[in-house]
Amino acid sequence: MTLRVLAIDDSRTMRNLLGATLRDAGYEVDLAEDGEDGLRHLESFHPDVVITDVNMPVMDGFGFIEAARSRQTDRVIPILVLTTETAPELKARARSAGATGWIVKPFDEEKLVWAIERVAASGGSA
Repeated sequence: MTLRVLAIDDSRTMRNLLGATLRDAGYEVDLAEDGEDGLRHLESFHPDVVITDVNMPVMDGFGFIEAARSRQTDRVIPILVLTTETAPELKARARSAGATGWIVKPFDEEKLVWAIERVAASGGSA
């Protein structure tokens, strides 16, 4: 079964890079440009894993995670944060909101795929 990955980032360049990396890894990919757009795609795409940036206009990654977690009723979708931020308090905030993991940009393609496979296999509890 092909994993479905939703990637949310306000940078078109980053969305294109993520899309190419994830498609090359064999995933079915959907892209969104901010948290609010991500919520719309979450309902229509039904991803197995979500990757989200933190700093975005309209709705940031924290808002997306909180809203996504409040909507889920039948399963827990793993959510990986992919950001340039490294502050421990931001990591703690993301974890408190319901993030599954934290990856710092720029990302290593092999490590990103490994993280996706790991959280998908664990059902979001990694």
